[in-house]
Amino acid sequence: MKQDLRNPLARARGLGSAKDGVGHWWTQRITALALVFLTVYFLVTVLGLVHADFATARATVGKPWNAVLLIALIVSMFWHAVLGLQVVIEDYVHTRWLELLSLVLIKFLAVLGALAGVLAVLRVALGS
Repeated sequence: MKQDLRNPLARARGLGSAKDGVGHWWTQRITALALVFLTVYFLVTVLGLVHADFATARATVGKPWNAVLLIALIVSMFWHAVLGLQVVIEDYVHTRWLELLSLVLIKFLAVLGALAGVLAVLRVALGS
């Protein structure tokens, strides 16, 4: 095992300063609050469509406000997930290359998932 004789401050130097910790914290709280309201809306909408046919469900998603709220739900859900996973990875993954790979991978997958969800809602809403 390699012995590191530097003190913790010396080991931390050169890793860069986050300088966005408070903004990250607030963004995560705001997306969580948005998810509370958007999830309640989503559950009420889905429960209202339990015994509906496909045409009714498609017409419901096709209403402008419903489409906008569904897109907001998808975007805030993936954004909140990325913020939370980023904190976990930065705190608990100690191998630098694995940390960077994980951060890039979760952001890529989140963008891919959000785009797929938004495009699906738009396709149903616009009737294509």
